[in-house]
Amino acid sequence: MERQLYREEPCKTALNQCKGMPFRWTLNPYMGCVHRCTYCYVRAYEKRADRPFDDRYGRSIRVKTNVAQVLHWELRRRSWQRETVAIGAATDPYQPAEGRYKLTRACLQELSAVRNPFGLITRGPMIVRDVDVLQEASRRAEVSVNVSIPTLDAEVWRKTEPGTSPPRQRLRAVRVLVAAGIHVNIGMAPILPGISDRPEQLEEVVRAARDAGAAGVWANLLHLRPGTREHFMAHLARDWPELLPLYRRMYRFDAYLSPESQAPVLRKVAELRDAYGLADRHRDPPKPRPVAEQLSLLAMVS
Repeated sequence: MERQLYREEPCKTALNQCKGMPFRWTLNPYMGCVHRCTYCYVRAYEKRADRPFDDRYGRSIRVKTNVAQVLHWELRRRSWQRETVAIGAATDPYQPAEGRYKLTRACLQELSAVRNPFGLITRGPMIVRDVDVLQEASRRAEVSVNVSIPTLDAEVWRKTEPGTSPPRQRLRAVRVLVAAGIHVNIGMAPILPGISDRPEQLEEVVRAARDAGAAGVWANLLHLRPGTREHFMAHLARDWPELLPLYRRMYRFDAYLSPESQAPVLRKVAELRDAYGLADRHRDPPKPRPVAEQLSLLAMVS
């Protein structure tokens, strides 16, 4: 694979207002993502903006070098109401560039300083580096970390998330965060029809989430908007050609599966969540474990 190009470019704004989402404000220290997930919904936005959405997506990463400084002032505006900020909605905040630039860490420190609530989603075990900042932020405001683990099936992971860390390494990161008293959910998204939706595959993730101490599990099925659709279908033809007729039929008229098609899988996840005691776990926030135990868990993912 070709090396990524990192473009250091300052930004004019850090917080972005969005519509049609369960949150109003997003924050993305980087634009572009090296994870190269075949199903990434951001490809649809890239196509709409007339930017590369195929295999070229993720080769050029914009680094917003001043994002923490801009955020500092935006959080202190009189008009700012300390609404929840979603971090990582468009690109993973803990992709490899964060190891060098530490922009996500700096942004978390700014949010913590003013007691601003935030939620974060990532596939990057690097998040354990910032356990100290997350721990402090959790004492000051409502903080929720969502670690994306759609499947633990090694073959599915390798073919659909070629640039990400192994799912079980992400689970070890969950254990570290939970040990520090941080609220962590696991996102099973997207679940892929005929690929990662077998009952035993779903149960494997929910059971592992319980064992890692996650507060909860949520799930969504694949949706294929233009841009994402073309890219995913090309990879499907290569990796699971026998499923092409199924996908063409299921996604023939809409980017989203019908409620009837989604219901069996979502119902199964809900049943597993109840069976493994995850449905009510969010009511009891995790308490920090002894420092020595936290350090031993941290060593497992470093």
